[in-house]
Formats: sequence, C-alpha cells, structure tokens
Amino acid sequence: MAPKFSCCFLAVLFSISCEIITSLNETCTEKEANRTYNCENLGLHEIPGTLPNSTEFLEFGFNVLPTLQNTTFSRLIYLTFLDLTRCQINWIHEDTFQSHHQLSTLVLTGNPLVFMAATSLDGPQSLKHLFLIQTGISSLEFIPGHNLKDLESLYLGSNYIASIKLPEDFLTRNLKVLDFQNNAIHYLSRKDINSLKPSSNLSLNFKGNDIKGIEPGAFESTVFQSLNFGGTRNLSVVLNGLQNSTIQSLWLGTFEDTEDEDVTLDMLQGLCEISVESIYLQKHHFYDLSPTTFQCFTHLQELDLTATHLKALPSGIEGMNLLKKLVLNGNSFDQLCQINAANFPSLTHLSIKGNRKKLHLGTGCLEKLENLQKLDLSHDDIDATDCCNLQLKNLSHLQSLNLSFNEPLGLQSEAFKACPHLAFLDLAFTHLLVNAPQSPFKGLQLLQALNLSHCLLDTSNQYLLTGLPNLQHLNLEGNHFQDGSISMINPLQTVPNLESLILSYCDLSSIHLQAFKGLGKIYRIDLSHNSLTSSSLEAFSDLKGMYLNLAANNIRIIPPHLLPILSQQNTINLSHNPLDCTCSNVYFLTWYQKNLHKVEDSEKTLCANPPSLMGVKLSDVMLNCGITAVGIFFLILFLLLFAIVLILAIKFLLRWKYQHL
Repeated sequence: MAPKFSCCFLAVLFSISCEIITSLNETCTEKEANRTYNCENLGLHEIPGTLPNSTEFLEFGFNVLPTLQNTTFSRLIYLTFLDLTRCQINWIHEDTFQSHHQLSTLVLTGNPLVFMAATSLDGPQSLKHLFLIQTGISSLEFIPGHNLKDLESLYLGSNYIASIKLPEDFLTRNLKVLDFQNNAIHYLSRKDINSLKPSSNLSLNFKGNDIKGIEPGAFESTVFQSLNFGGTRNLSVVLNGLQNSTIQSLWLGTFEDTEDEDVTLDMLQGLCEISVESIYLQKHHFYDLSPTTFQCFTHLQELDLTATHLKALPSGIEGMNLLKKLVLNGNSFDQLCQINAANFPSLTHLSIKGNRKKLHLGTGCLEKLENLQKLDLSHDDIDATDCCNLQLKNLSHLQSLNLSFNEPLGLQSEAFKACPHLAFLDLAFTHLLVNAPQSPFKGLQLLQALNLSHCLLDTSNQYLLTGLPNLQHLNLEGNHFQDGSISMINPLQTVPNLESLILSYCDLSSIHLQAFKGLGKIYRIDLSHNSLTSSSLEAFSDLKGMYLNLAANNIRIIPPHLLPILSQQNTINLSHNPLDCTCSNVYFLTWYQKNLHKVEDSEKTLCANPPSLMGVKLSDVMLNCGITAVGIFFLILFLLLFAIVLILAIKFLLRWKYQHL
C-alpha cells in the first residue's frame, strides 16, 4: 500500500491530503518496456524472475555467476545483446546459449575463464560481436570458433596471447575487427597472417604489444582497413615487415612512458614500399627533421603528428600534393608560419589544437592553402587586436573554423570577410572585443552554426548578429544580458531562421513577452541554469512543437493560464526547480501527470515544498484538494458562530440607536 503523508490545514476550513504513489521496487532498471533492462552491480546470483521473457537487451555486469549453464538464460530466448562484464564467470558449459538464436553481441569482459565447452557458443545464428577482454586467455585454441562464421568483431585485449594464429575451424571471412591490444605478441609470422587472409578490409590492433619481429613477406599482398602498432619501440621493424601491403590507416603512435627510439630517416624507408593513406605518429621524437624525412610520405592523404615535439616543419618538402588532412596538435610552434603550409598545397583539413606555446597567427601564413575547408586553432592562447581577415587571407573555401578557448580577440566589422563560405564558427570561451557598431559576422551568408558561449559579449548590441540569414544553431551560453533580462529589442530579432538556441548560465531572471518574436522556425531552446520564474513562460506563447529546457531555474508555481503554453510544446525539462507540491499548484501537478510523455528528466523533477514531500517525484504525488468532512464541520461551525455574532451585533446596534433617539 502506498505510504501516506499528512499535510497542514489550510485556513482551518480546508484539509489537504497528500499521497505518494510509487511502483514496486524493481530489481532491475527498465530502460525500454519489455525489451531493455539494466541489472548491473546488484549482487545477483541468478536472472531475476521479474525480467519479462521478451527481454532483448540485458546489461547484467558486476553480478555473481561463477558457472553458466543451458538453464541460466533459457527463459530469455529473444536476447540480442548480453553484457556479463565481471560476473566472476569461470565455467561456460555445453549449450549455454542453445536457445538464443538471435543473440548478436556477447560481452564476457573481465571474467577469469577456466573452461569454455566446445558447444558453449552454439545456438546463436549470427553472433557478430564477441568481447573476451581480460579473461586470462593465453591461446586462441581456447575459443570454440566453429559456430562463429558470422563474427564481425572479436576483442581479445589485455590477455596473455602470444600467437595470433587462429584455429583451422575458425572462419574469418566476415571478420572486420580483431583486437589484440596489450597482449604478449612480439613476433608475427607469415603463417599467422595467412590465417587472416579470408577476411577483407580487416582492422587489426596490436597496440601495446611491442612487436620486435615480423617474418619477411608476412604481409605481402594483404589489404587492411587499419593496422595499429601503437607502442612499438622500433618503427623500422614494423615498416619493413609491412612491405607490399595495402593499408588505409596505419597507427604507429607511442606512449608518454615508453622509451622508444627517435624516428630517423632510415627508420622511415620501409614506408616507401607500403601503400597507405593515413599515418598516425603521435608522441614520437624526430631526429634531425629535414625535407628528406618526408620523402616516403608522398602518397599519404592524412598525416597525424600530434605531440611529436615539433617547433617547426622544414620548408622545401616536396611531393606531398595528395595530403588532405594534417594534424599538428600539442606541439610547440611559436608562429603559425612555422608549419610552412606551402609544403601541403592540397590540404582541406588542418588542426593545430592545444599548442604548448602561445601561438602567433601572423599574416597570411596559410594563404597557400586555397582548398582548406576545416581549420582548428582552439586552445592555442591566440590573441589579436584585429582578427581575422589578415590572418585568414585567401582561405575563401574555408567552411569550418574553431578559435575556441583562446585569449581575447578584437573583432571589427566583417571580421571574417576573408572566409565567405564559413558554415561553422566556434569562438567558445574566447573573450570577444567587438570594436564596431555593426556585426563582426556580417557577410557570412552561409553560416549555419555559431558558438559564442562564454565570450563576455555585449548582448545589448542589437546588431551583433546581423547579416546571418542562414544561421540555424546559436549558442550564447554564459553571456549576460542587461539587468538579467532579454528585452523586446535584442540580437535574436535579426536571425529569423534560427532553429536551435542555447541561453543556459546567462543569469536570466526574466524574458520579455516579445523577446522571441519572429523566430518562427525555432524548435529547441535551452534556458537551463538561470533564475527564471513561471512568468517567463509567456514568452513562448507563439512558439509550438519545441524542446524547451527550463531545468535548474526558480520555477515554483505554474498558474493555470500558462499550462496551454506547455501543452503546445513537444518536450519540456523542469528538473531541479523548487516546485511547489501543494494545492496552490494543483492544476500544474494534474497537467504534469497527464503529460509525462512530454517530460524530460522526470526522475529529477522533484517537490521542494511542502517539507513533507521534499525530494518526492512529481509523478508520484497525488493531491486531494477540497473540503473534507472535518472542513465541512468547521465551515458549519464558523457560519453558525458568524450568524450568532451578526444577530448580536444587529441587536446591539438597534438598542444603541433607540437609546440615543
């Protein structure tokens, strides 16, 4: 029976009874009715009987199931996803999954497996993803592979495997991902690699194995989607071993705590005999960097030199006309011109993010990159009193620019005139000093998304956003409005095609009724973490079908006349507001419980008043607001006393009147 709470009498006449309706405590959390359940970390020793037979997606990790038998999951025959991470499983017996024909993903990560029966994985018609990470496996013979003909990904990381040779009955024709990271593999033979040849475009991960030898010709005529040799100390071993192979993506990065050899010209010679599109060399040190260092890089389309301790790239690098993407994050350039962009005339993507020194943009350092479409210069401590036309000279095809998390930037009118095709501009957490009465973004006719969060903007400038006819997504989070209010005349009036607007953390306390007038296409507004009250809801009276986030504001009572405004929206978030759960708010509470399908974060939408209901979910509260039997008694008593007093008062007045005639 649901627990009951007593409440205070209201003005003696009215008695309020409050009731909390709660469902029975479920062992597992239901994410999607009759289909998806989370039973993790509940100390369970068996599958709860409360789980419906129709369950398809089950997260059951961090429980206790030392032995799996054919009866363990026999009732749940519709399972497609089963996660048994760290369930202390030692034994998997015969025909454990015999009835689970639809099972496609099985996660056994972190279980100290001792035995898997030959028929333990029989049953699933199309098991596609198998996770055996940290299971203590030392040989691939341990895995019963004869029924894994449709397997697409096999994860075997953090085990004790020394050889990658698969059993003869292990079919690999559909295998797309084979992950051996952090094992004990130090040598790759031709026979090992030949067992993988039936699969095409395989992604093979040897990260953390420190490969010390590859049999000559082992990879000859092989084709891989990606190869990861991260953490290998001597790159020449890998590059010489991969001769005459075709690889789309080759990861050769290292780790901070690895004492690997400096990369030399001789080490990279093997690259000339490999067909590869993308190479990742993160965190390596280059010895005697010169133009000849890159002589075997001429066929690359993508090069990642993140955190390779570079202070400059040499000029005069030849033949890199195919390179489309260059990543230079986390290096130590002083000047943008030190990357010598002219070496890479075909670049479409350039990232110099998180430079370890203050990066000076200079003038025209990238002007040779006429085809550049995406540029990331975030987290670089960049500052400029007049940005950004001179710095971005000749980048007329640029579509995406990220200058977030930098030092103050001064912007004049049409500050991005050099990049008329910009569609995405991110200036978050960069103090913008707008030194012109007109918009610094004027002329960006194609701009669709603009991030101005925490830019310390002067939002009183009503022309701030003029000249952006196609702007659809605007983030103004963390910027303050005068007097904590969005007035009728504001910058938003000039962007009529806006679809998504973020105004969280803006210290707002009110919104003018006409503040969003003209935003007829908007479907998402985030006003969370402000100080708004229910009166601000009137600003949305002309807007329909929206996602409206009002979480963490100061909304207590929502009057009945504002409820139609909520009804006309698609989704509403009122979580973390100090909501009143008394009869003063009964109309809203009734509306809320009838419209739970519109509510986001209902678990965090709680009562703040009265004290007896503090922390209770609004969906669990039932109010009975009316005159009870006790109230009727007091009402009759009050009326009777009132009549007696009235009669006595009249008699007294009449007597006083006659005495003074």
